[in-house]
Amino acid sequence: MIPAITARYDWIVAITTIAFVFSAFGNGANDVANSYATSVAAKTLTMPQVGFLSIITEFVGAVGLGARVTSTIKNGIISIDRFRAPGVNPGTLMLAMGCAEVGSATWLMFATKMSMPVSTTQTVVGALIGVGFATGSPIKWAWASGSVSQVAASWAIAPLISAAVSAFLFGTLKYAVLERADSFKWAMRLIPFYFAGTAAILALFIVVEAPTAPSLEEFGGGKAAGIILGVFFGILAFTYIFFVPFFERKLIKKDPRVRLHHVILGPLLRRENPPLFFPGKGDEYVTNYYEDAYGEVRAGGKDDEKAQMAALKSPSSPTSEQEQAAALEEKAKDDAAAVAPLRRKRQSEPYERFIGPVKGLSWVNPQKYWGYLKFIALQGVTRDVTTHDSAHLRAIHARAHRYDIRVEHLWTYCQVISAMMMSIAHGSNDVANAVGPWAAVYETWKAGAVSTTSPTPVWFLVVAGLLLGLGFWVYGYKIMRAMGNKITQMSPTRGFAVELGAAITVLLASRLALPVSTTQCLTGSVMGVALMNYDVGAVNWKQLGFIFMGWVLTLPSAGLIAGLMCVMALNAPHF
Repeated sequence: MIPAITARYDWIVAITTIAFVFSAFGNGANDVANSYATSVAAKTLTMPQVGFLSIITEFVGAVGLGARVTSTIKNGIISIDRFRAPGVNPGTLMLAMGCAEVGSATWLMFATKMSMPVSTTQTVVGALIGVGFATGSPIKWAWASGSVSQVAASWAIAPLISAAVSAFLFGTLKYAVLERADSFKWAMRLIPFYFAGTAAILALFIVVEAPTAPSLEEFGGGKAAGIILGVFFGILAFTYIFFVPFFERKLIKKDPRVRLHHVILGPLLRRENPPLFFPGKGDEYVTNYYEDAYGEVRAGGKDDEKAQMAALKSPSSPTSEQEQAAALEEKAKDDAAAVAPLRRKRQSEPYERFIGPVKGLSWVNPQKYWGYLKFIALQGVTRDVTTHDSAHLRAIHARAHRYDIRVEHLWTYCQVISAMMMSIAHGSNDVANAVGPWAAVYETWKAGAVSTTSPTPVWFLVVAGLLLGLGFWVYGYKIMRAMGNKITQMSPTRGFAVELGAAITVLLASRLALPVSTTQCLTGSVMGVALMNYDVGAVNWKQLGFIFMGWVLTLPSAGLIAGLMCVMALNAPHF
């Protein structure tokens, strides 16, 4: 039975519920895309694959690891005492939190529409600041945990720390493997240790970062070390037994029939004729991770670019091109896939693919409805977000170094694992951004009184987890484009360093009580890895400036929307 004091505010619950749907949807479209953007940009995963993975990982993170108790006032940004004062109706808190949810949802959807990766946490904080002004609640400005000053400081802290960590990780990979003579040989030697190290770091990430897990002090350093070492050596043994024979068969013997599910054969893959079940039929054994929208691969690095420009200006350039083509043809006889990428067919856009063939059909024809249904269901995950036809971006990508695609392929598996873990962590931690205000409204409406904390029913988390995945499925392509190849040339080794560096930064920051955003960490990591080309021209600074502008606008924009709505509602004339 709903108490009489809040029963008349059913309309606030209804509006907040609608806003919650859009807030969780926008959270998925904006923040979830960050976790997988580099994996898609590096051609490690396709958009449909990421669409399915995101639904699973976000749901697992939200329901399996999500917080069971959500603070009604996020991070203590505004004081709840204002709503407990004598004579203040509990409906005022419902209205304030409802406006915060609407403000948060509005800004997230707008930012996603504009392809601006923003922090969902800071969006909610901005909305709460707005309703704090509207209701006259004290706002925490001083430097303290979760304060407004710390949120502003995170605009610089998060990207810089993450850039340094990811640059260091990529630097070790660059000099230990990528730029050594016979890099593939070194890659085969070291990949088991990278597998094991990645798994150990991400195991620690889950142990420490899960909201339902005990703190590191409560858990105990000995137990944590035991888990890390156990995971490290367990994955190391597993990689040597199963993955190394798989890599030998696929990359050394170049068997195009081998697919990922054949990993379970392990040592049997070393036989002359292994028992390959459901073999592949492709004629390419490795994806070309550097192919652009034109189906071409341009040499990377400043020196190579200067040489190309000089050849173009030279009167003898046609001869030079013929000689280069002849040399490339000779080299292709040994390894065609490594040096002679096939020309890519242009990927048709969803409207062209699904609506085009049925557009002229009569509305009584079922095929027309089927075409529109496929467009609605698949338009978000069938868009090409990796290639481009921009001459400016092509010039930026040309300044990035290219490495052996067989080596790049080895790191695709590490990159997928790190991306999934980042998504699970996002689902567990950021689900409160959408659920928090809604839970506050719902629990106040049910109880008829204001509470500092409210229990979060599992069904809240189930709904939020599904909406996070759905948001990415339908609208995540906008941020995938912004965070991927639009900043710099991405590849599996670079994407691996970006994702793992961001995960480590979030882990370290949480232990040091520093405020960071997953979005900002990933952006900083992309910048740090790009600068490891030792060429500022390999970074799209205009795109980074656009992203930073979105961060700066988040707090005032979400706050203005929520605050104006709240102050108008509180002061509106009524009968």
